[in-house]
Amino acid sequence: MFQPNVVTDDEFHLFQKFIYDAVGINLSSQKKPLVTARLCKRLRHYRLPNFRDYFSLVEKDITNNERQILIDLLTTNETFFFREKKHFDFLESVVNSGKGQWDEFSIWSAAASSGEEAYSLAMTMASIAGNKAWKVVGSDVSTRMIDKASRGQYLMERIEGIPDKFLCKYCLKGTGKHQGTLLVDDFIRSRVTFVFHNLLHTATNIGKFNMIFLRNVLIYFDEKTKKKVVSHMTKQLLPKGYLIVGHADKFDMEGIKLEQVKPSIYQRAD
Repeated sequence: MFQPNVVTDDEFHLFQKFIYDAVGINLSSQKKPLVTARLCKRLRHYRLPNFRDYFSLVEKDITNNERQILIDLLTTNETFFFREKKHFDFLESVVNSGKGQWDEFSIWSAAASSGEEAYSLAMTMASIAGNKAWKVVGSDVSTRMIDKASRGQYLMERIEGIPDKFLCKYCLKGTGKHQGTLLVDDFIRSRVTFVFHNLLHTATNIGKFNMIFLRNVLIYFDEKTKKKVVSHMTKQLLPKGYLIVGHADKFDMEGIKLEQVKPSIYQRAD
């Protein structure tokens, strides 16, 4: 049976630099087993003897298809429904206090992964916005995750965080060949748009937002990249809009037009 070797230090450095240049992620040396495990399937697919040959193949691929596959494989995709309840409570308080002040409340779930956060935001908005207009945009650098998120179908074991009232109102339990899964209903899925976006780049094509969720992402970046990403996010906030990060996400605020209003919650200051 074809069995690639473990990635060498020199090979690992190639992938380490690639993913940093591509999306800003710092891969520590502890990630060598992860890189080996995730990329072995591509070596088997092409029947390549080592990881350096696979890296050369990626470099020579003029379609960029294999480059995107490599990005998909090396990015971390972990998310949950209604993760960190206090952030959703804050969203509810902001919406309820300002319903007469906005024509459309817009939220961006940046680094949305498989979509649980974006749908959690949409369910929350559907329950509190009344007849006011609203929208949710989810973005990710992984095309594989965007496809999965757009389907809105999840294993039942993944839905623990969804409140019962939302399960009954906005979710459909799978039957037959879909048994063991849950589908977010058509109404909620129709209010969420998923798009490809690299956080290292400006997001002028995505729009402006009242609130941006960028949670548990900055921990993967160095200080220089953190500042760049947060600067891009701030520019996409509407006046007095909010940026919400994970509790472990720390960044240097010097020169960035944000004011901290609560732990992990910042407001555009200008």
